[in-house]
Amino acid sequence: MSELVEIRGRHVAAAIDPLGAQLSSLQLEGREYLWQGDQRFWARRAPVLFPIVGSLRGGCAQSAAGPCKMGRHGIARNYEHAVVERAADGSAATFELRDSAETRAAYPYRFVLNMTYALAGDASLSQTFRVTNTGDVTLPFCVGGHPAFNVPLPGAQGESFEDYELRFAEPWTCSVPVIGPDGLMSWDDAFECPRSANTLPLTHATFDHDALMFSHVPGSTLTLAGRKSGHGVSVDFPGFDYIGVWSAAGDAPFVALEPWTGHTTADNEDDVFEHKAGMTLLEPGQTIERTFTITLF
Repeated sequence: MSELVEIRGRHVAAAIDPLGAQLSSLQLEGREYLWQGDQRFWARRAPVLFPIVGSLRGGCAQSAAGPCKMGRHGIARNYEHAVVERAADGSAATFELRDSAETRAAYPYRFVLNMTYALAGDASLSQTFRVTNTGDVTLPFCVGGHPAFNVPLPGAQGESFEDYELRFAEPWTCSVPVIGPDGLMSWDDAFECPRSANTLPLTHATFDHDALMFSHVPGSTLTLAGRKSGHGVSVDFPGFDYIGVWSAAGDAPFVALEPWTGHTTADNEDDVFEHKAGMTLLEPGQTIERTFTITLF
């Protein structure tokens, strides 16, 4: 692990690993909310997803610039990101990844990806993706977050995983696809979840078929909370059409809340990179930003 970059506010502190610009700690009043990684379940904590979310069929897709060959969730999480800016009050830091000959062998495009982590208010952290097309052709990409949170959360004595639920802004129904062992998605066995409800109780069996993917969530907000303790995490994600909710096999003691602008390859999609659902197509010289905010309680 690289030397962590710390940011601090009155009540919240965070640490980011320049390797992957990955959030590695998120504490409220000294209590650790973020999953700390464990090889038995999942060693990562909150990887940055770029330029894909999920998987390509066979690890490869064809683009206008040539073949794109990369593993699940893309390339950004595998590289050191430079620290390019830090707030004078210590409450924010910005990281940068630029394309290189190595990245272009997997993703044949020129780009700059900036990741800014900033503390706000008494209990919130924002994570901003800023993508700039530094090439001379259209840049296709998706971005996504993957922060995982301890379940039970700190301070939740006497709670179990099964005491937690997802809370939505209003009752609604969503059609959720099934993600297979290869990381690809099928709508053939899609199921309704939730079904005319604003809460979804969680068990480890909820994740028997990998992540749940919710599309166009009401209010672009989702909360994970313990019914007994009242402790929880809310994520607000305007500009992200999807959010994945995931926990690893083997009764892993965490739940990840993952805002995405796109999703893994579906079995009814072709293998043209630009055709992937949710793909942003950014013209040369243009920049786009997407921000989601995590609030602890």
